Amino acid sequence: MLTPQELLVADGLSSKEIAARLFLSPRTVEYHLYRIYPTRTELTSLVVLQKAPVAGQDML
Repeated sequence: MLTPQELLVADGLSSKEIAARLFLSPRTVEYHLYRIYPTRTELTSLVVLQKAPVAGQDML
């Protein structure tokens, strides 16, 4: 499960925009995200994989 920060990054928001929505500093947002995902591309790829339908799920 992704955190609110991670979901906002995946939606394409900047650190400044995320910080404003979560009442944090942009630097805090960047620090926490970097500790887990060295690049935003890596996080976005993870989100895409999690949202992909499971094979055979829609075959009812």
